[in-house]
Amino acid sequence: MNIFTHFRNILFTDIESIYPKTIESDDVKVEFPNNPEYGDLSSNIGIIIAKKIKANPKDIAEKILKVISKNEYIDEVTIAGAGFLNIKVKKSFWYLFLKQLVNSGHDYPKINVGKGEKVNIEFVSSNPTGPLHLGHAKGAVFGDVIANLLLKCGYDITKEFYINDAGNQINNLTKSLKIRYKQLLGEKIELEENCYPGEYLIELAKNLHEEIRDDTNKLNDENFLNNFAVEKILEIIKNELHHLGVYHDNFVSEKQLILQNKVKHCIDFLKEKNLLYQGMLEKPKGESSDDWEPKEQTLFRSTNYGDDIDRAVVKSNGEYTYFASDIAYHLDKIERGFNNMVLLLGADHIGYKKRLVSSVNALSDGEAKLDVKICQLVKLLRDGKQIKMSKRSGNFISLEEILDEIGKDALRFAILSKSSDTVLEVDVEKLKQQTKDNPVFYVQYASARANSILKKAKEMQINIENLVKEEVDLSLLDSEYDFNLIKMLALYPKILTSCLNTLDPHKITYYLYDLACKFHQIWSKGTKEENIKFINKDNVELTKARILLVHATTLVITSGLKILGIKAVEQM
Repeated sequence: MNIFTHFRNILFTDIESIYPKTIESDDVKVEFPNNPEYGDLSSNIGIIIAKKIKANPKDIAEKILKVISKNEYIDEVTIAGAGFLNIKVKKSFWYLFLKQLVNSGHDYPKINVGKGEKVNIEFVSSNPTGPLHLGHAKGAVFGDVIANLLLKCGYDITKEFYINDAGNQINNLTKSLKIRYKQLLGEKIELEENCYPGEYLIELAKNLHEEIRDDTNKLNDENFLNNFAVEKILEIIKNELHHLGVYHDNFVSEKQLILQNKVKHCIDFLKEKNLLYQGMLEKPKGESSDDWEPKEQTLFRSTNYGDDIDRAVVKSNGEYTYFASDIAYHLDKIERGFNNMVLLLGADHIGYKKRLVSSVNALSDGEAKLDVKICQLVKLLRDGKQIKMSKRSGNFISLEEILDEIGKDALRFAILSKSSDTVLEVDVEKLKQQTKDNPVFYVQYASARANSILKKAKEMQINIENLVKEEVDLSLLDSEYDFNLIKMLALYPKILTSCLNTLDPHKITYYLYDLACKFHQIWSKGTKEENIKFINKDNVELTKARILLVHATTLVITSGLKILGIKAVEQM
């Protein structure tokens, strides 16, 4: 049960009886009040109606109050400020909610807004030129968790990685590998300016030596070397992602798109729609662009669809631009049946957002939707000092090294502690602490503590499976701590819906931490007050009620952590 939707529907039905066809159901907002002393729920619907019919909001609120006060689950309604309704809910309603939650089990909450709609989520898509670093991990975690959230809400998800295996960066990678190979054989040769200096290429050169032995023809075969380097580095990337708990359904190669003539197909498609023309673009100010040249090129009319400027898709020499491949890739997604797409880009690609959205609009005549999420920078700290991360610097720390030190759960929770478009600082030392200051530890500790309580209950012959079916006297849960925890559990569906609307799941981490706080608070209070303890051997009926509350808490913590891709531990 989503209690906010439940009471919204009650309000809407009652309002319709007084002011028919004045508002829509979505106009009714029900929230927890900022100050719990005001009641359990609040709504500004009186103010909203007053604006629509140009009346006094307090008069409107008074009329609504008289009607909704008759509801069997509403204890008291008061009016505050300019016409806010503050609602106090009867205890019997909270017991009903708790019973419905445990009856739902791991299905709580049931949010099937997706109804099986297909969604393509593309994330990471790093150049296959070296191992991943912490910046890549941010996009990987957010993409994975957004996919989990959409899946929970009833969507059919495909997680995709776009391999940028065509272009100069791959040529530079191959050049770097050849030089490392020659160094391995004892040749005195230095890396060139555009080469990648990472030590991972030394290991790759050893693998190459095992592959080709003395076959110098292969060493001069650029296509073989390109494929070899990309394949081996993709293996590294996939292993790192798996260590992070991230698995993609599809890997789509830019090189294959070109070889399969899908880029040409896209260009022809745009021509048929009269969206291409010959022209010359002004040189971009303050930025370099691989797609710009001081000659006539084939341009895409992206300004027709909201972009700042038209974009080059074919250079004057007939070569496709990078953007042409990007458009072709999104046309390929649409032709595979994806009208709903999500793309996560790093902060260095923020300029691509408008052009990609405009291209999807053009390709689909506005039928398809592309939601682009920007992942801002991540700063890795150790002892308060930032560690620089770059494939082109000597001070490169791979994602694998960080994961070996702190583990995937701590890293995922830390990454999700802020919105994706916010710069994030990750302090390695803090994430190794087993204290309240380490949020993931505190949440997992709540999970372990709750499971420990359930095991003790089993020793008293109180079995959860049987208990859910019994008529447990939940009215024995009568302390403010009980109701605070129940209300926090009731907030969970609203948190998920909010995260779904913005496709930003960071609120789940805050919610789980607050839920853990409420749970630990009861446990601590129970060490001093017998009637607050979860296990009371002298009062089996009270213990049964408390065990249902603990079970409900484990269901929500487990659900939230599952969406975040983090283990709900049973012991610590």
